[in-house]
Amino acid sequence: MHDPGSPPDTGTAPADTTELEATLALQRAAYLAHPVPSIDERREDLRQLARFVREHREAIVAAIAADYGHRSRHETLFAEIVTVLDGVEHALKHLKLWMKPQRRPVDWSTFPGARNRVIAQPLGVVGVIVPWNFPLNLSLLPLVSIFAAGNRAMVKMSENSRHLAHLMLTRLPQYFPRQKLAVFDETGGVGIAFSQLPFDHLLFTGSGVTGRSVMAAAARNLCPVTLELGGKSPAVICDDYPLAKAAERILFVKLFNAGQICTTVDHVFVPEHRVGDFVELARRIVPARYPRLDSPDLTAVIDARAFGRITAALAEAETRGASVIPLLPGPRWDESTRRIAPHLVLDLPADCELATREIFGPVLPVYAYTALEDVIQRINAQPRPLAFYPFSNDRTRVQLLIERVISGGVSINDALFHVAQHDLPFGGVGASGMGHYHGHEGFLTFSKLRPVFRQARFSPLKFLAPPYGRLATTILEFLSR
Repeated sequence: MHDPGSPPDTGTAPADTTELEATLALQRAAYLAHPVPSIDERREDLRQLARFVREHREAIVAAIAADYGHRSRHETLFAEIVTVLDGVEHALKHLKLWMKPQRRPVDWSTFPGARNRVIAQPLGVVGVIVPWNFPLNLSLLPLVSIFAAGNRAMVKMSENSRHLAHLMLTRLPQYFPRQKLAVFDETGGVGIAFSQLPFDHLLFTGSGVTGRSVMAAAARNLCPVTLELGGKSPAVICDDYPLAKAAERILFVKLFNAGQICTTVDHVFVPEHRVGDFVELARRIVPARYPRLDSPDLTAVIDARAFGRITAALAEAETRGASVIPLLPGPRWDESTRRIAPHLVLDLPADCELATREIFGPVLPVYAYTALEDVIQRINAQPRPLAFYPFSNDRTRVQLLIERVISGGVSINDALFHVAQHDLPFGGVGASGMGHYHGHEGFLTFSKLRPVFRQARFSPLKFLAPPYGRLATTILEFLSR
């Protein structure tokens, strides 16, 4: 088996668009020859995904760790392995119901015996562009929805996931023929060419800047897109909620994967009189979870560019007068291992990079507030986030926040976990994305909902056909009142 610690061989990935175009032609021809797979075929595709994950679990863990430099084993098992397997089981359990045609009521224009129904049919070939932060999760979970809906797929991996991409390139063909699933590495320009292919649907997860380019490229082919883009997702701790519980939950999510999650807590609003207590709680909670910078549970930042961006942003905030509080003893970061100690930042100037750009690192700005209305206005003045995290036991207050703050999803009194619910739609709004997938919504996203009308033996339209006589006039005059 390939050693994920060695340099991956990417020779099987395309150097130009030839293989991309040939693969799309192959998959489209296979789709046209067999456009509607049976439920048994779809279930087998889902089981094959699960088999691949189970049979290569240790290789997957090692490959992702090699791509990161260091990735907590437990985080990979939890966020990649377990989540994908759970998604497969959910789809297998509900697939029969999802595929069942829907009956719809008939209208006045039919005689008894006419029928309406809606059938979900496969779209064809779906393209998936995968980011580096959860590369297995964000490649295979979409495939759960894509295969459940009866489609074929082409998957383009990130340039920062070379070891995992190599594993998938070499091992997945043992589970799926190329006319069903094909994986491509990023070897330079592949992502651009991939987004320009005339897919039947394209799913992109990544930054807003790249998302705009992907959408523009897809528009040339009128290719529908689902965009999952992220943003600066806020948490709000209300004064009625236990502060220690909120701090424990927010810091768990914020520091998971070293903050490199599109739905993580980007910043938190805390009642002004409780900010000091929140800082002291963080100083106790974080060292208990990560005793030192080289803790095996503290994941590295993905690459030197991201490491430099985050540390420079911390330095800028400090120079501009913010209070930058490291939460671990010893060095604040280690460039050689790309580890950054968790930090809180107080009194952050509004135009600092930490305040204006998605942080994507183990740094949590804390904003003091006195009135909840001010928090609502500050959040709504920014692009709509992918997630929103209110902490309160007051139902009226929570409902107010949900109604006034628009976001992709909401977790109340916790963070992130709405994403892990397979029967909730996942997706952004506005600048944080468009479209949904996961569970039933994923099945619908990658299906064409086709309306099918079957007329009765006799049609009422015979009485409304030209030449228009007295009967047609009477009927139309009556119906148009």
